[in-house]
Amino acid sequence: MRTQFLSLHHFNPTDAKKILQNAVDSKSAIAIFEAQERSFPSVLAMFFSPITVLLTTPFIRPFKLGRLIFTYLTPIVPMFVWWDGIVSSLRTYSIKEMNELVNSLENTNTFNWEIGRVKSGLSVVLYLIGTVKK
Repeated sequence: MRTQFLSLHHFNPTDAKKILQNAVDSKSAIAIFEAQERSFPSVLAMFFSPITVLLTTPFIRPFKLGRLIFTYLTPIVPMFVWWDGIVSSLRTYSIKEMNELVNSLENTNTFNWEIGRVKSGLSVVLYLIGTVKK
């Protein structure tokens, strides 16, 4: 089974379709998971991600001085996490868009597709799962 975690939003629709089409063509199951969505709550949550970075950095092992420097003295890491989280949320495919990707594939009738959204704590997980019909 092919899996993608937190990465589909990095691909434009043409490339995302190629990824899915390749799974269909090679008769390989595929599961894609995104832990954010394009919504106000998801983007708002990303505004608080630097706080998480600041609170958890001292507990990351192995200890590295550079990690402390780039987190606390010059807060590059918290700002990068903040920016990446917001952009990732804004780029994440919606359930409707994932359905459109699947519906545009060739030979899609050879697969079972499940696309949905699950609450996970305060967050949400979007998923797209394709399995070969038996």
